[in-house]
Amino acid sequence: MADTANPEEPSYIDYETFLSPDFSPASFANSLVVATNNPNDTPLDLSTPLSRVLFDAQEVDSHIDLLTTRSAVPLLQYTQTQTAASKHIIAELDAQIKTLNDSYRQLEKEVIDKHAEADEVRHVALRLWETLRLGRSVGRCLQLGRQLQLQHAELTAGPGSSEDLGALVRCSYTILSLREVLDSKAPGEEGHGLNRVDTIRTLQDTVITPIERSVRETADRVVREFAVAGNTTFAQGDEAKSKMELALAALYLLSPTLGVKPDRWTPRLLLESLERYMRSALQTSITTLSRSLGQLPSLDRALAEVTAKCQSIVALGVVLESTKPPTHPLLPPPPTTTTATATTAAAQQKQTTANLLQPLLSHLETGSLASYFWRTMAGSLATRVQDIVNRGGVVARTLKTNKGNVADAIRLAVVRGCQPPSALAASKGRGKAGEANWDREVAVMVGSVVNNLR
Repeated sequence: MADTANPEEPSYIDYETFLSPDFSPASFANSLVVATNNPNDTPLDLSTPLSRVLFDAQEVDSHIDLLTTRSAVPLLQYTQTQTAASKHIIAELDAQIKTLNDSYRQLEKEVIDKHAEADEVRHVALRLWETLRLGRSVGRCLQLGRQLQLQHAELTAGPGSSEDLGALVRCSYTILSLREVLDSKAPGEEGHGLNRVDTIRTLQDTVITPIERSVRETADRVVREFAVAGNTTFAQGDEAKSKMELALAALYLLSPTLGVKPDRWTPRLLLESLERYMRSALQTSITTLSRSLGQLPSLDRALAEVTAKCQSIVALGVVLESTKPPTHPLLPPPPTTTTATATTAAAQQKQTTANLLQPLLSHLETGSLASYFWRTMAGSLATRVQDIVNRGGVVARTLKTNKGNVADAIRLAVVRGCQPPSALAASKGRGKAGEANWDREVAVMVGSVVNNLR
């Protein structure tokens, strides 16, 4: 056995076996049992291998004790050195940590706390600014609402006073100013948040909506009552023309623009009102003339009424042709640079240079209001004449017998109806030229009656 007094001498214990990564206690114990016993012996003697293991353990323990005893001073010195170094490191770190904590508290006091206060002030300032912006918008709407009430009061004059139709246009522009604010609902726009203000909702329900309805109804009434006969004086013609122009401008301005592309926008309210006027005149004329065909003595009076209706429509065309669209604040202005697209430029130019007749002709898909009147009436009149003929009797025979006179009377009525009233005639010498231009309408109207009298 190796001498354990000198720790530098090698030990008889096989340290490499015990330190091997694949060391197995079970395999080592089995090898000891096999080395100290005969495999055929029964029972096996385990005292010898057990003593070997115990002796090895005692040898390792003695070796550890010897090493620790002889190396106590170096170990203690090493431990003391490590402990002192650790304390020094800790002391240095404590000073640094204290300095860092003091710096953080100073930073928190000077930056974080002040930032929190500043952020709170910022939120308060933003809310105050939003309130101020909303208050200004509310104030503007209320001011415009009051202005609208005063303008509407001028329109609805009391008994004994004539209404000021000029207030129609003034009210329309004020309503557009209100629309410009109230329809700007996107964040950052003037009307953002106004829908949540009770005062604005009350203003819309009690002032804006009723007055806008009243303006539209008044303008519709002026259009509906428009009539300029052949015997109308120049003063009466000018008055009717002035009233009509104001009503047309109001309906043009009040036509909806929200959600409509500028190049596709049309004055919808204006076109609907004019179309109702045309259809009302047509319905009345068709009914009157159909009834008179069954009662020929009343034909001249009926044709006179129809002629007057057509002359009023021709006068309407004259007024529309001489009236340019008013400046619409919610539509884009005409192009000022060459960068505008051809479509946008054409649409904007149309809005600034066209008259009010063109949109109506496009809407009715016709080239002339008088032509539309007579052709539409002829289409309905043919059916009425066929009904009279199918019923037979004295009425049908009388109508067939006098179809020449009826044709002449209708021809004369069409020619007269197509002439503009003298009070609104645009130029001299238009009469004979007008007669030559209405031959097709004369043929259509005469044919709708005569061609069905067989």
